[in-house]
Amino acid sequence: MEKTIVINSGSSSLKFKLFAIPDEEVLASGLIERIGIEGSAITIKYGAGEKFTSQEDVSDHKIAVDRLLALLEELGIVNDLNEITAVGHRVVAGGEYFKTSAVIDDKVIEQIDEIADFAPLHNPANLMGIKAFKKVLPDAFSLAAFDTSFHQSIPEENFLYSIPYEWYEQYGVRRYGAHGTSHRYVAQEAAKFLGKPLEELKLITCHLGAGSSICAVKDGKSFDTSMGFTPLTGVTMATRSGDIDVALLNYVMDKLGIKSLDEMLYILNNKSGLLGISGVSPDMRDILAAKNDNKRAKLALDIFVKNVVKYIGEYVAEMGGVDGIIFTAGIGENSVPVRQMVMQRLAYLGITCDDAANAANEDGYIATKDSKVAVLKISTDEELMIARDVEAFRNK
Repeated sequence: MEKTIVINSGSSSLKFKLFAIPDEEVLASGLIERIGIEGSAITIKYGAGEKFTSQEDVSDHKIAVDRLLALLEELGIVNDLNEITAVGHRVVAGGEYFKTSAVIDDKVIEQIDEIADFAPLHNPANLMGIKAFKKVLPDAFSLAAFDTSFHQSIPEENFLYSIPYEWYEQYGVRRYGAHGTSHRYVAQEAAKFLGKPLEELKLITCHLGAGSSICAVKDGKSFDTSMGFTPLTGVTMATRSGDIDVALLNYVMDKLGIKSLDEMLYILNNKSGLLGISGVSPDMRDILAAKNDNKRAKLALDIFVKNVVKYIGEYVAEMGGVDGIIFTAGIGENSVPVRQMVMQRLAYLGITCDDAANAANEDGYIATKDSKVAVLKISTDEELMIARDVEAFRNK
């Protein structure tokens, strides 16, 4: 039986999921974290609830890949590494080079590196994973799946900023979005629930987690999305500010004596959002636990919900209606109160929360049957989407 491994390389981490092909059974999944940092840790889940954990030094991504593949053999997950015939890599930024996933060759590697500035925290790490696997499994089919590809269908009036057009022409300054693999997956799954071709539906997919983005899906394609040139903009996130008036940066930098724009961007990316507003935590679970006794925690929750509702309303107007709204990712899949609050704010669309279905927290409909718009909770599976892309490209 052939196997496909899907890789998500971070700057100091390596996540993976191993699939049996073609039945898409998950054979193993896991994480190597704190790569190059003291206290590296390895976690692998496999078999019938079995789990391997280890604390050991992992100094770089090449060693992480070597150790991962060795453990797959040692734990009996694979008998021979040649069983792994394909590798799918998540890559955050594809710029305008990649409108779909791409078979990895030297040119693709060069282009991913060329646009590293579009995702400086992600693309270089993604490349490290690609190169490490190329060395260890040189004969395996290798595919890059880009977070931005799904959003390449967004029309010009939705992806351009109101700035000198030459900036777009010369430097590629535009809205690229993110979480495209997740938005694509849950939109396809929603079409199955609704029993209609995706191309005939108007959907709004809400990927709500530590990083959050909202996407309008029209005619089966991304039509607009909340994240912009970088993943900093859009709705309020765990530690990211979301939309902000850029003119205030100079004002605040002057008041705080901040000399470096990099320092300011660090604050907007790492000290803002739910954490910055609440002063409690970046985690929505902590915010919800504190909201009754902490005014700022409740404020953070209210702002988050308001921003989600705002983008949904904007996209309903842009598409001229909506057939379904989908919640996914960490908050979207697990936070019963957040979903309920958003639906309550969307009552004007003829939506009524089905409290029992929402509380059950299972994939499927969470608004009442008489609601004029379908509302669903669907668990995302970006790794499965990438594995399917691998098979589609391998069989071309």
